[in-house]
Amino acid sequence: MVFSLGTKVLAKYDSPINGKVEVIKSIAWGTYVQVGGLTQSGGVVYDVWKTTLKRVKGKRQEVENCLILGLAGGSAAKLVRQFWPESKMVGVDIDPIMIDIGKQFLGMDEIGVETIVGDAVEVIADQLTHKNISYDLILVDMYVGTEVPEQFEDNKFVRSVKSLLSKDGLAVFNRLYYGEKKQKAKDFMDLLSDEFSVVDPVYPEANVMYVCEK
Repeated sequence: MVFSLGTKVLAKYDSPINGKVEVIKSIAWGTYVQVGGLTQSGGVVYDVWKTTLKRVKGKRQEVENCLILGLAGGSAAKLVRQFWPESKMVGVDIDPIMIDIGKQFLGMDEIGVETIVGDAVEVIADQLTHKNISYDLILVDMYVGTEVPEQFEDNKFVRSVKSLLSKDGLAVFNRLYYGEKKQKAKDFMDLLSDEFSVVDPVYPEANVMYVCEK
């Protein structure tokens, strides 16, 4: 355990997916997970999702089924449980280490989310589309460090997410929004606008969250 300027490094991991992962506890932000200096779960990420899901709550009072693509340590899942206590949640993440961290350090075991380890594209194609379940809310947070893998940047992936939505369902896509990331986020909004009838941007912290209506 390492102490520095009011923070404790509770654990360190070498992930084949995310590289060096640290679990940190601080006075200001509580317990959170960092990958390459960027918070992936807990801390500021929790606040980013809280701001966004408050907006979503105004649009969608009831959520029976929720899908989280990029579950990580479960920050978004905690908030879904808070805003929609009866929701059935499925969370997908390619990195089992992140899920284990969520369970060990961030209380993910206590919120009742079914976890699937795998690549979101393959999980959608091989498992979710065959279950005949539609989702009232889909949260998409597909970062590895500061980058979105290429397979989550195209129309095919966006259409696959849209196909899983219920008639009045909402999909939320998280994008970083600073420096050179701003233009990439704007380009991604153009792509989303080609597929969804409404794309409503929310701007918490250094992110933009696109709330999309089918």
